[in-house]
Amino acid sequence: MSSVPLTVRGAQLLKDELHNLKTKERPAVINAISEARAQGDLSENAEYDAAKERQSFVEGRINELESTLSAAQIIDPTLLDAEGRVVFASTVSLEDLESGDKVTYQIVGTDEADLKELKVSITSPIARALIGKYAGDVVEVQAPGGVREYEVLEVRYI
Repeated sequence: MSSVPLTVRGAQLLKDELHNLKTKERPAVINAISEARAQGDLSENAEYDAAKERQSFVEGRINELESTLSAAQIIDPTLLDAEGRVVFASTVSLEDLESGDKVTYQIVGTDEADLKELKVSITSPIARALIGKYAGDVVEVQAPGGVREYEVLEVRYI
């Protein structure tokens, strides 16, 4: 499996989720299955079916997280020395040249991307367009609504 880039914060969030699944969710599901079994006939037991389905989800997610974390390449943005270039884990301030709107994104791994937190995946069109650029550069991004132009205002490693 190839390495999975993660920021320090993203790796910690995945570790926390894994810990929660193993220490809280898994025991709760096992308990629910035991309680459903105690009710008798399993062929028509909706609680048993629901608990088994939940167990399947929890175990699948645990396997997924363990796999991701074992292949993780954890990158601390504060230790980067990219000489002002946009790289993975950098925080980039942009200005939309058409509307004048300003926005700041951090480029993160696919597992930690969250647009509400202004974290965009390294595989997203905007991140791919920004990689390697410097403050002052203008980039074109193919967005669903057409091509957008942004000026890179600032690149930080925080």
